[in-house]
Amino acid sequence: MNANKASKGESTLVSRLALIIGICAISTAAILIRKCEAPSIAIAAYRLAIAALILLPVELIKQRAVPSRREVGWALLSGFFLAMHFSLWITSLAYTSVASSVLLVTMNPLFVMVISWLVLGERTPKSTTAAVALGLIGTVTISWGDFTSGTDPLLGDALALGGALAASAYLITGRVARRIMPTNTYVAWCYSASALFLIAAMLLMGHPIKIYPAETMTYMILLALVPQLIGHTVINWSLAHLPAPTVAVAILGEAVGATLLAWAVLGEAPPAMTIIGAAFIIAAIVIVFRENPKKSEPEENQPELNPL
Repeated sequence: MNANKASKGESTLVSRLALIIGICAISTAAILIRKCEAPSIAIAAYRLAIAALILLPVELIKQRAVPSRREVGWALLSGFFLAMHFSLWITSLAYTSVASSVLLVTMNPLFVMVISWLVLGERTPKSTTAAVALGLIGTVTISWGDFTSGTDPLLGDALALGGALAASAYLITGRVARRIMPTNTYVAWCYSASALFLIAAMLLMGHPIKIYPAETMTYMILLALVPQLIGHTVINWSLAHLPAPTVAVAILGEAVGATLLAWAVLGEAPPAMTIIGAAFIIAAIVIVFRENPKKSEPEENQPELNPL
């Protein structure tokens, strides 16, 4: 019994450490994107396409059995939501301020907490609810002072909020998919689907498929390797071991990591409000990491979800 508890404790510790590594990896995305000389939607499309071209052939060669219709269905649905998140959020930046966009798109921990309870039956402890509140306060603090009207703030804010809902759906569907399929299979199909959706969006927005300058292509490859293949894959792996709200709150740490990297690499020293906001986010992450994940396990006899 004690050995079993110790084993579960070690598994939880490994999951949290892995999630920290994932957050560090996705924190590099902002720096790499800044280095790319290409339309934002093209950067997102190439990022997912390169990752898919690496993963899917390996998965098709290695797998001994073709994934079931149900498994592929969940992976494709998750890929669709990931593509929607990128498309809506990136487009919102053309209509509203960066502060408004970031604030609204990072509302996803709140949405994840509610959806996890309603759909997955995962009860959210009071401490996690407090962590979500702290994380949102931190985001507001970081964004404070950068609110401008934008060219069409109502449309831009609506798009950013849609991006938050899509990100929430991506985490929830990933949580379900990871219960029924291994990480490598899930991410191979999920990233491939997301790449196809993003390429379609890119073409609809008038951006052709082409080879960009060597430097930009190098940064796009790095985007695929570090924040996508390492960052998102580790985060997706953690969804099988930690509650979705815990993962969603931890992802807010990307803002902290990106700020530190911008300071170290680009020489962009963070203002005082950013430092205060980062402290709130770190406190939120510490709270959810201290929470016992067993308390938020899904209730028994929940109806089986099937997208197809």
